Amino acid sequence: MANELYHQYSLLLDRTARRVKQYAQRCFAEQQFNITVDQWLVLKTLNNHNDLNQSELAELTGKDQPTLTRIVDLLCKKGYAERRQHASDRRCFVVHLTAAGMAVVTQWTPRVNRIRMKAWKNLTERDYETLKRILNTIYNNLELNE
Repeated sequence: MANELYHQYSLLLDRTARRVKQYAQRCFAEQQFNITVDQWLVLKTLNNHNDLNQSELAELTGKDQPTLTRIVDLLCKKGYAERRQHASDRRCFVVHLTAAGMAVVTQWTPRVNRIRMKAWKNLTERDYETLKRILNTIYNNLELNE
């Protein structure tokens, strides 16, 4: 029985995550953001933690290295990010949010927040805290270093 419940909850979690991302991507297209939800995640992360190497950025965004490399390449082509040589290690580089990237984050953050609030409608603060606790527990249970 526990195995069946696990399967049902896993499907529900996957289905919900997919629906949230699809809804956000549709809104991004309708509002002509000209970026994907994944690109937004990287921009927002760089806005909060600029000049990260790709491993750090991959960890913070939950993206694998090949996917992150493609996203960074696209953001560089759009002028929102750039690769810079690491200050203390010439063999490495960091991903830097450009002024254009910062402007996009500043301009779009209120709109993205409104898009995200649609998913949270009809939930209480207690619901949110419970969900956050559960998701963090699941995430921590699957720590890759174990």
